[in-house]
Amino acid sequence: MPSSPTDQDFYSRVLIAEDDLTSRRLLHTLLMKWGFDVVVASDGREAWEILQGDDPPRLVILDWMMPEKDGLEICRALREHSNEDEPYSYVIMLTTKASIDEIVMGMEAGADDYITKPFSPHELRVRLRAGMRIIELQSRLIAAREAMRFEATHDFLTRVWNRLAIFEILQNELGRFQREGRPFSIILADLDHFKKVNDTYGHPVGDEVLRESIRRIKGSLRSYDSIGRYGGEEFLIVLPETDEKEIIGIAERLRTALSGRPIHILGNDIHLTMSLGVVTVHSQSGLDQLITEADSALYSAKHSGRDRAEFMVLQCGSAHQAWRMQQ
Repeated sequence: MPSSPTDQDFYSRVLIAEDDLTSRRLLHTLLMKWGFDVVVASDGREAWEILQGDDPPRLVILDWMMPEKDGLEICRALREHSNEDEPYSYVIMLTTKASIDEIVMGMEAGADDYITKPFSPHELRVRLRAGMRIIELQSRLIAAREAMRFEATHDFLTRVWNRLAIFEILQNELGRFQREGRPFSIILADLDHFKKVNDTYGHPVGDEVLRESIRRIKGSLRSYDSIGRYGGEEFLIVLPETDEKEIIGIAERLRTALSGRPIHILGNDIHLTMSLGVVTVHSQSGLDQLITEADSALYSAKHSGRDRAEFMVLQCGSAHQAWRMQQ
């Protein structure tokens, strides 16, 4: 039985799939009494539709023999469609079959437990509790795996993609361009004179300035754009399906997100600007070439006075300067 409302909300929804009306009503009454949130199905097809819907019950009581789809078919289908990153469905098979061979058959089909008819309410309750423990452990495992995956792909300080991850995103976008031919853009952005912030205010303030800068940059991007820390105060931004016309407004939003107002930290108004090296891709190229061209554009923006964007267009394997946008 759930030990708290939070536990109950999390994993105590139960699907009862039973074609016999009397058994279904008995199970429904018992589980409601024990505090479970109950969903019922009167045949296998209805049960399968529920399990394929959004946020299906994690605990499942399946009758072995049902019309449309029997319990074994549902178990096999559940396991075939599941993966390790999805919430686990714990299945208790309800059956009149009691021989060892039949029980083994049910477990091999994917059932986690079984209970024979007529069943003891106390035994059913204990088996449900065991199922809840398994689901809780599996949920913790998924959460731990997701946390590890996040840490492996994100920068510790800014929490955006790390260098390896943003390069992988860029490589995937290059692959998509080769398949579909749609132009995209990248931006190599660098915070101007950031070393002075660290030297003047100290590294803790510098770290917070870096985080606030990223918050502003992310707020100026679209939901499908990606940003990663390239190194130090440099960031690489990948912008899918963005040509040289569209990138103008985006780059200006990014630039003014920093230069438009100071960053206020510990009573200090810190004025910060950013230089941008922008490359729009119209022809097949390699990752190294893209980064080289973006770095060259960024260097030009820095050399021309900072707080500006330098644009390049990559066509037919070569890059040419398109225009410069400045304050």
